[in-house]
Amino acid sequence: MFSLNLKALLSPTTPSSPFCNAILSNCKILHSRFVATPWISSPHFQTAFLQFWGRSPGFSYRRQLFHTSDGGTIALDWLMNADVSGGAFHINGASLPMNNSISQDETTPIVIVVPGLASSSTSHYLKNLAFNMAKHRWNVVVSNHRGLGGVSITSDCFYNAGWTEDLRAVANYLHDKYPKAPLFAIGTSIGANILVKYLGEDGEGTPIAGAVAVCNPWDLLIGDRFICRGLLQRIYDKALTIGLQGYAHLHEPLYTRLANWEGIKTARCIRDYDNHATCPVGKFETVDTYYRRCSSAAYVGNVSVPLLCISALDDPVCTREAIPWDECRANPNIVLATPQHGGHLAFFEGLTASTSWWIRAVDEFLDVLRCSPYIHVQKKQTSGQLSALDSSIDQYPCLHGAEDGIVTAASGIEDIKKLQMLGEEKTAEMLSNAEQEKHFTGAKFGFRVRDLSNPRNS
Repeated sequence: MFSLNLKALLSPTTPSSPFCNAILSNCKILHSRFVATPWISSPHFQTAFLQFWGRSPGFSYRRQLFHTSDGGTIALDWLMNADVSGGAFHINGASLPMNNSISQDETTPIVIVVPGLASSSTSHYLKNLAFNMAKHRWNVVVSNHRGLGGVSITSDCFYNAGWTEDLRAVANYLHDKYPKAPLFAIGTSIGANILVKYLGEDGEGTPIAGAVAVCNPWDLLIGDRFICRGLLQRIYDKALTIGLQGYAHLHEPLYTRLANWEGIKTARCIRDYDNHATCPVGKFETVDTYYRRCSSAAYVGNVSVPLLCISALDDPVCTREAIPWDECRANPNIVLATPQHGGHLAFFEGLTASTSWWIRAVDEFLDVLRCSPYIHVQKKQTSGQLSALDSSIDQYPCLHGAEDGIVTAASGIEDIKKLQMLGEEKTAEMLSNAEQEKHFTGAKFGFRVRDLSNPRNS
């Protein structure tokens, strides 16, 4: 029997967070003991069971094609509460048309699901999640990544681990179309990284009322080092690479034109794939630049919506070393639950492994949150979207190794952003106040600020 290590991380300046106290006191599953299925208690068996033997309910989604401003196409797969309660679509088959199934006056809350790497709405764990949420009075929409869900790439833009534009467009569209329906979001694995980064970029301006991030890799550079570290990790690395290559083969003509197709075909690890595919398409200078710019850990401080983060400490894919403990603790909107066991997106429980603990925990958390006064209400942005910098490599977050061996991200982004936003006439004044500004930024977000004006620190 494995006990759950739940950390409700509160701001050092806020001894008692009303949000955490009110919500967590009603989340019995988060406080309960997680008992892993005895015959797959190992994190590797749990993760493998998810991929190869997982079972899911039979039903058909309703398919809606959403077109982005750049000509891209996203498959939005819906499963409504009415579909599940009526039992009309419990048969696997082709996706059904949307046909305006939701009224613009609908008040049933909508939850957007952002899949993991190379996953789609048909993945076992996402079908289980969608069915469970729809059964408990949610309208669920899985926002498939570009080029997945059986939809072709219709522009020269592909998704990556930090691509938040599609989620932003979908969230704004749903909020405008169904203004009376509260909007929530769930991200899994890479989808969790995209979700947290988006929430940090948009801050108070997001229409998302509450969110959950499950098995977030947090820091892609640390994750890259980790997944190359041992034999078992390299097996996961190779398996994920094969999945990415399968995605690339679906869109070979575009990758042949925009990237290094021969390099993609012969890639032995995720890093190789990103070097030959992601970097050329996304215009990243190097793979490390891509990992630094797209890691969600640097955006945690600006998350302004209630956010539950679930990360198993024995996750064999997303290492605990990348969890931004201090940054989560400094943000009173975030609850970080870190069970000792569970693997990657697994958490199977019961003798038959028929249920997943994280799905039950997510459902309960969002159900409690949506009935509380703590849901986020969108506020008009005044300072613009927080974004990663577009220039050279040494302007991105460096790595900070703590004495306990846990590695976290350290960032100088706030100082650089302010320097960029000021005109030339303000630059001298800004430099004279640099020390004071860095002190404020570090205190607010819990980051170690690197002095980029000093060549010795470049």
